[in-house]
Amino acid sequence: MDNQPTSETPVTPITGPEPVPADISAKGRWYVVHTYSGHENKVAANLRQRIETQKLTHKIFEIVVPTRNVVKVAHGKKEEIKEKIFPGYILVKMILDDDSWLAVRTTQGVTAFVGAGNKPTPISEREVDAIRKFMAMEAPKYKATFSVSEAVKIVDGPFADFLGSIESIDEEKGKVKVLVSIFGRETPVELDFLQIAKL
Repeated sequence: MDNQPTSETPVTPITGPEPVPADISAKGRWYVVHTYSGHENKVAANLRQRIETQKLTHKIFEIVVPTRNVVKVAHGKKEEIKEKIFPGYILVKMILDDDSWLAVRTTQGVTAFVGAGNKPTPISEREVDAIRKFMAMEAPKYKATFSVSEAVKIVDGPFADFLGSIESIDEEKGKVKVLVSIFGRETPVELDFLQIAKL
């Protein structure tokens, strides 16, 4: 393989533990990778190991398991835990080509890239920034200020921006069931207090 860099060379392979130059890193795009639920951290660790052994640090730059600190109420006690924001998903910043795709796709615990058809679709830096800001937010304390049949807006999770009405409230667990209109019919969705907001 011709390793002579020219001004036309889009990516210069990097050997050893040298840092990735910003101009190369900036060319990577963020992709969403689907994993077995509960295996997100393990997949991230396995993938980091593969990047090192396969010398792909110039193609795969960053792996993020989106989590945030939340207050969980269990057995009458509150404890702060790291909760996954998108269970079953991790974010990977990479230059997508056959080698990097294969390294990620064949990592144990990975089920697929998220995208249209078989083509991985990148997400925007704006979306990643929003996720990072959400991860950095202080853990809100549970406080039930909602009532049954109240109209609310879902602010987090796969149903973000949907409107619904509260069907039931479980104060001890900090959970609510919200009736959301999906495909023209009311469907109950279980959410945290933290995932809904008053209208």
